[in-house]
Amino acid sequence: MKLETTHLYKEIHEQPAVLRRFLNEQKEPVQALAQAIRRQNINHIIIAARGTSDNAGRYAQYVLGAQNRLMVTLATPSLFTIYQRPPQMGNALVLGISQSGKSPDIVAVLAEAKKQGALTAVLTNIPDSDLGRQGDVVVDLCAGEETAVAATKTYTSELTAVALLSATLANDAAMFAALEKLPDAVKSTLAMQENISQIAPRYRYMERTVVIGRGYNYATAFELALKMKELTYTIAEPYSSADFRHGPLALIDQGFPVIVIAPSGQMLPEMKDFMHTLRQRQAELIAISDDNDALALARIPLALPASVPEWLSPIAAIVPGQMLAMNLAHARDFDVDAPRGIQKVTETR
Repeated sequence: MKLETTHLYKEIHEQPAVLRRFLNEQKEPVQALAQAIRRQNINHIIIAARGTSDNAGRYAQYVLGAQNRLMVTLATPSLFTIYQRPPQMGNALVLGISQSGKSPDIVAVLAEAKKQGALTAVLTNIPDSDLGRQGDVVVDLCAGEETAVAATKTYTSELTAVALLSATLANDAAMFAALEKLPDAVKSTLAMQENISQIAPRYRYMERTVVIGRGYNYATAFELALKMKELTYTIAEPYSSADFRHGPLALIDQGFPVIVIAPSGQMLPEMKDFMHTLRQRQAELIAISDDNDALALARIPLALPASVPEWLSPIAAIVPGQMLAMNLAHARDFDVDAPRGIQKVTETR
């Protein structure tokens, strides 16, 4: 099968249109959520999610923390389902993030939150879902049907929803202006497909890799590692550069492949310093960056064609990662639409 005819290829390339549609259509519910947060003096957000949506939660920890000074934590759903010992959520917003809105454990977290009287909100592609019905405010991801098992367009829409909430809470004109330019920035990354398709076969026999990001792009490291695992069946582990220095650095020897996400921003000097350390240990560096010096440190530079503010960079930086995983899976003759052993909707308890 030609890669261009697959659902995954098409859905990756739909992302600019999805983000534009989301930003055009969902400002009102996001504004309603921001007003509820202000009205109830909420300073703590608990996020219930799994898989790719959990990585959107990691992004929220940085964006809502840095831009809005909100404490954001990730829920532990098994406390609500298996252990039947839900914690007290107090005056928190409990935010469910789910592509399908069907996973019983995520629904259980929001149901308990409503029982305790907490404000609830949902980011989902299926507003009329079990999870959607638990939300005081429901934000539609506007991604349309996502057919490929590996989530792509719903992930970047989830991140954009979080970013829009942050800008709305801050009421910051510069943040809104940056968001309006985001779909075009993501569109420009799609031009990387030809280069990535030529690079991917180099790693056809790669069995293991690590993916490094920090700050806002800690979430990108987790999401890219997940895409590598589910699409290419590679043992891919995500780390922050700080955590990696605390022991896992011993893994690195000559030729060990390391994917580094290092866009411009406050974290860039730290990431370049870390890349120098990896070079000293003779790692094979694959760098996703818009910075020429960072790209020069890499064996395989993947140059982001557009620079965006650091707080939005995970939305653009994941796209070449999605394409790398897709092209590597295709080079290995795997079905990129239906990875083995997993389903589109996973219902856990």
